[in-house]
Amino acid sequence: MNPPSSQATQITFLLCENMLATSSTLPMEMLLAAESASHGAQRSSNPHLKLRTAALYAEAVTTRSGFTWQPDCSLEQAAHNDIIYLPGLWRNPRPLIRRSGYLLDWLREQYQNGALISAVGTGCCFLAEAGLLDGKPATTHWHYFDQFQRDYPKVDLKRQYFITQAGNLYCAASVNSLADLTVHFIHRLLGKTIASHVERHFSHEIRRSYESSGYFEQDHSRHPDEEIVQVQIWLQDNYHRNISFEQVADRFSLSTRTLNRRFKTATGQTPLQYLQEVRINTARDLLKTSNLSINEVAEKVGYQDAGYFTALFKKQLATTPKEYRATVRAKLFSSDH
Repeated sequence: MNPPSSQATQITFLLCENMLATSSTLPMEMLLAAESASHGAQRSSNPHLKLRTAALYAEAVTTRSGFTWQPDCSLEQAAHNDIIYLPGLWRNPRPLIRRSGYLLDWLREQYQNGALISAVGTGCCFLAEAGLLDGKPATTHWHYFDQFQRDYPKVDLKRQYFITQAGNLYCAASVNSLADLTVHFIHRLLGKTIASHVERHFSHEIRRSYESSGYFEQDHSRHPDEEIVQVQIWLQDNYHRNISFEQVADRFSLSTRTLNRRFKTATGQTPLQYLQEVRINTARDLLKTSNLSINEVAEKVGYQDAGYFTALFKKQLATTPKEYRATVRAKLFSSDH
């Protein structure tokens, strides 16, 4: 997510039968309002948001409310994505989930390619069925808690939270929570001012903040340096790119020396150490959940030199990527089946 300003941020909304239309139309309207406000502020450095809809086939789907929605393209045509929104489904999602083999493969591929994926309500079952939430925190609509836990015992269901985050995977319990999450995404993409503008226009009532209603793997708000928080978020979103910290410093109007000093003061790590940690954590997940080769995993997380990647992985985890994969796969496939 959050590519250089010369590129558009591709945001794709999945359409499927019996979906709750508001689980797509609300975040879509919020994102369009954000981009409009961004253009009004004449901020040339802000990325352009490119929105589209996609379905299994390029054929109209019928929503829960009964109207038909023609997607812009099929999943096969939706190859590159920075952000993906999965919709909520009405009632029991299992019949549709069971018929969604190609969609689940597509989601795994998009996740491996670094896309940020958001799901709402029973739509979180798509991520769970794809195996992407195994061993990770998740939430879903309260009415489906018990069934979700029975169907996906390997998922760490967080019943008390409206939003969960695990790396690039986000779950929202309801459409209202999805609105809060979308404000967070707008903050990441376009900054605090634009996010606050959208929040004021779409939520007049006093709402719980995103941070207070969610469960997050990494809490970046534990230090007061908001500018360094934004650097951390940018590194999370761009870990797979060739990153120059001189360019990162310039992007945030800092000198390299100031960036290093403030980052270390705020987080206890240098920017390079933090980037390496993000990359290795992502690599661990890919080794566990994908069949990518070690070379491919290294490339996905930003290392062209697989030997260097292996050495760094071993330095941080005291095991090689190959040995790590063998260990976690043994645990995955030997449990209670």
